[in-house]
Amino acid sequence: MARVCELTGKRVMSGNNVSHANNKTRRRFLPNLTNATLMSDTLGRSVSLRISAHALRSVEHNDGLDNFLLKARDGDLSAAALKLKKEIKKKQASA
Repeated sequence: MARVCELTGKRVMSGNNVSHANNKTRRRFLPNLTNATLMSDTLGRSVSLRISAHALRSVEHNDGLDNFLLKARDGDLSAAALKLKKEIKKKQASA
């Protein structure tokens, strides 16, 4: 399973460990990913996603999953999140 947030596209970054003697060795900065179950108000069901803690805060700041997905760029979203966004748009258009 890739270490990528499904909502924001946040990925593994690389950098250096720098010692006191200024020796540099490569290291990885991993995103803080968690399995979260979020409620979609439009669809009336819950959705399980693997998202970062930053994305969870962003979802809450945007008043829910539906608003976050509608504002998000398609390039950042995973295939599952894109499908969910499409379902939400379709349901809102019909209502």
